Amino acid sequence: MKSSAPTCCLILCFFASSLVHVSVCLPFILLHGIADQCSNKGVKNITDQLTQLSKSEGFCLEIGDGTWDSWFKTLHEQTEIACNKVKQMKELKDGYNIVGLSQLKSGRSGEVKNFISLGGPHAGTASVPLCGNGTFCIIADNIIKSGIYTDYVQAHLAPSGYLKLPNNIPAYLEKCSFLPKLNNEIPEERNATYKQRFTSLQNLVLIMFEHETVLIPKETSWFGYYPDGTFNPALSPQKTKLYSEDWIGLKTLDEAGRVKFIKVAGNHLGISTADMKKHVVLYLQDAAKDTPLSTEQRFDQSQLSDVERYH
Repeated sequence: MKSSAPTCCLILCFFASSLVHVSVCLPFILLHGIADQCSNKGVKNITDQLTQLSKSEGFCLEIGDGTWDSWFKTLHEQTEIACNKVKQMKELKDGYNIVGLSQLKSGRSGEVKNFISLGGPHAGTASVPLCGNGTFCIIADNIIKSGIYTDYVQAHLAPSGYLKLPNNIPAYLEKCSFLPKLNNEIPEERNATYKQRFTSLQNLVLIMFEHETVLIPKETSWFGYYPDGTFNPALSPQKTKLYSEDWIGLKTLDEAGRVKFIKVAGNHLGISTADMKKHVVLYLQDAAKDTPLSTEQRFDQSQLSDVERYH
């Protein structure tokens, strides 16, 4: 009878190879800000380039028809649409990262690993984002003039959901339809689930632009803001009650070393290629999942290529 040693070796090799793991980058979704849409050249280029640089699959998640709905569909509606789309995407079932362009963190799924925020109004903004003279802006301006904390404006102008006027905090807490709830600012309405989901992140990457002119104050990108009742000075996040009393878990995340407070040169969303590679791509590659090695899977270690400056 022939020795079974060769056969045993083959079996052992098979099982050994099945236990070898490679890092496969998780997919990411990109969320654009107001007055933009996924089909616009700038947003499409960022999505494509991040996919290329990180070697991870990327998807720009569109809300409704894009530009119009980004202005005039409430943030609650936008969040619900985004969450429903995420639930239907089988590519995201094992987890995913989020890249937010001037976006709030409002995802409800525990499968989010890293949230990378570029110029997000996390603590609010004391001024309606700059718009211009187009049709959307004329409509928005007329709505704003009717009173930012009225039910009508809150129901018809998306940015009103995170407009926080320091000299009118009582009206903000009572009438602002979105941010006070998201940030657990109303004591009797604080939601422990928001905090639980927020603190489940592996990394929270908060990118602030040094020459920011769209968000007032720029420190809102780090959850910093003005003290109640005054427009000066802008407080660092650590000096706010949101942080010190840990309303949403920011302090918990920070003390665990999972918050990255990053400042880059440039105006709103004007991030350089070098900074994009260093502060965004890094976390799209880092949140990897272990996958059994197959004959068709190879870890790509090709060098990062240069991309155009993002705007």
